[in-house]
Amino acid sequence: MGSRRRSSASLERVVILKNHARRAFEWPGVLLFRRTLSIPMNIDALIATRASTINGSGIRRVFEIGASIPPEKKIDLSIGQPDFPVPQPLRDAACRAIQEGKNGYPLTRGIQELRDSIAARLRDDVGWTVGPSRLSSSASDPGVVVTAGTSGALVLACLALLNDGDEVIIPDPYFVLYPYLAHFANAKAVKCSTYPDFRMTAARVEPLITPRTKLVILNSPSNPAGVCNSEQECRELLELCRRRNIVLLSDEIYDEFAYSESRTQPFVGKGERKACASPARLAGSEDCVLLVRGYGKTYGVTGWRLGYAAGPRRLIEEMTKLQQYLYVSSPHPLQWGVVGALELDMSREVSEYEARRDLVVSTLSKVTDVPLPGGAFYAFVKVPERFGGEHERGERFFQEAVKRNVLVVPGRTFSQRDTHFRLSFATPLEKLRAGLEVLADMMR
Repeated sequence: MGSRRRSSASLERVVILKNHARRAFEWPGVLLFRRTLSIPMNIDALIATRASTINGSGIRRVFEIGASIPPEKKIDLSIGQPDFPVPQPLRDAACRAIQEGKNGYPLTRGIQELRDSIAARLRDDVGWTVGPSRLSSSASDPGVVVTAGTSGALVLACLALLNDGDEVIIPDPYFVLYPYLAHFANAKAVKCSTYPDFRMTAARVEPLITPRTKLVILNSPSNPAGVCNSEQECRELLELCRRRNIVLLSDEIYDEFAYSESRTQPFVGKGERKACASPARLAGSEDCVLLVRGYGKTYGVTGWRLGYAAGPRRLIEEMTKLQQYLYVSSPHPLQWGVVGALELDMSREVSEYEARRDLVVSTLSKVTDVPLPGGAFYAFVKVPERFGGEHERGERFFQEAVKRNVLVVPGRTFSQRDTHFRLSFATPLEKLRAGLEVLADMMR
């Protein structure tokens, strides 16, 4: 009887609410009425497929699994950021900007002082003349925009270029974002296998080109393998893309992390300085190459989210317009923090990492195949076949390594195959040595 009375009372409240809506909201019974008749939301039915069909980052999964290992026992060879401190001039400049009140919205394309710094580097390095603004530059001059990290530049480029069904050719193995760049634009990522040497060449790319291809992504030095393309390979890719009216996006986030044998191409404006080969240094590249670089890896400021894109002015204008709505800008005071970064000498840090690279190769090449990383701070190491088939052995090796307190990233995180694992040597030397001993023992 009690429940019937409550139901009757609820129905009476409905009538009252209809007839006296304004006064009803003052009554205590209204809250009870809402609780009684409320229907739980089905958020699952509302989630867009662009989100629900994306897998969580395999690298983040490694972090989560690694959290179960006691810190004093853990040997983390998975993380993709430098382990050296941020240079003091950058920290001082960022703090000074905050104290001076440079905390509001900056120009979407980046503060003038930082764009001037980038323009000076591009002039000396690749020979491009980048004017300070759209109004003072020729339409044929390349443009530049400061972005929310290099990932921000990649997203903007794909949204500016790709329509539904268009295609972007990416290397396999790839940086984890690459396949999803196409997904976000309702386009298609066409994977170009670069096994076993991990070199993105014109010969491998050309058979994959269709009438829908608009973009080819070159990553050199690469993540996850650290492999660098040669100047000739860059030239052939550039010529292919120009001939087929395709933008060549050169993702050079690790451009400063190039080791001795990979520094083969002179700066265009400073011939005494050499760097890892880039298609941007080749004659006439500015109308075909979108150059993406950043500050996070070189200076240890991955959390500052600062990068830039330079290339065909018409494309940069569209990317800047999109940035107004997607990111607004990169962080204002941190832009001031890196204004002088390109003048810093990071050769000591790079040399230290080269020595670590040598240790990785000399240790593991005795027991497996390790293509020489010419840059970045990764090696993509082949897993012995006894660990399983080509779609499982990287994961099995990873699980066995976790049992020995060592974290690496299984190859399937970066590839359609799972025959390798990524090792980062951006870790203290004593930890690196200990981890390599475990990994080598597992592969013997």
